[in-house]
Amino acid sequence: MGVLLISGAAGGIGAALCESLARRGHTVVGGDIAPGRPPGAAATMHLDVTDAGSWAQVVAAVGERYGRLDGLVNNAGVLGVGSLLDLSPADFDAVCAVNQRGCFLGMRAAAASMRHTGGGSIVNLSSVAGLGGSADLFAYTTTKWAVRGMTRSAALELGPLGIRVNAVLPGTVAAGLADGVDDQARAEFFERLPLGRKAHPVEIADAVAYLLGPESSYLTGTDLVVDGGLSARVPMPPRLSPPEPAC
Repeated sequence: MGVLLISGAAGGIGAALCESLARRGHTVVGGDIAPGRPPGAAATMHLDVTDAGSWAQVVAAVGERYGRLDGLVNNAGVLGVGSLLDLSPADFDAVCAVNQRGCFLGMRAAAASMRHTGGGSIVNLSSVAGLGGSADLFAYTTTKWAVRGMTRSAALELGPLGIRVNAVLPGTVAAGLADGVDDQARAEFFERLPLGRKAHPVEIADAVAYLLGPESSYLTGTDLVVDGGLSARVPMPPRLSPPEPAC
């Protein structure tokens, strides 16, 4: 079992990750700007994912306390609702700072540690928003596409060092970022899902645990989509009426 660092660990998917991974026997360190220790976490540390110095301090502290870092989950994220024409540059930058820059800084800090202790595994949380376009989620969608690209590039660069890098792409999750969506719109959305419901955070945690563990030892640079079948649907036009019989 390994020593794992989870960003954005204070609630939602992050807290579920801590609990699920600890239950599997891992030593879990939760990092967040919010206080509180999630269930299962052996320790919590203040982590501002937008700050390179904060990442360096946390990764160094994990190494000093436990002797190594075997896995990182870049889970911290913000939603940031807004269209291309409505978003201010400052609002766009704020979403990118957490979702994109935070992922970059986390991989960079973790890989620098892992390369000296035999390798490890990094899992980045993207989204099904990173598979297409999303109206009114311009900045968020931009960053989730970026996470997929960074995951692939990092996998190529870090593979020779024994470090695997993969991405998990959740759909809508209970206690997730989209909890403020209108109830009627939410119900109509779930009706269109093949599985007819939102994911439980533990279901995302289980997917992450698979990518961190030895069962996925030959997987790197790939996406694991956990969306209840959302991305499987191809929009089709309404069924046409049969042609009138020829006279």
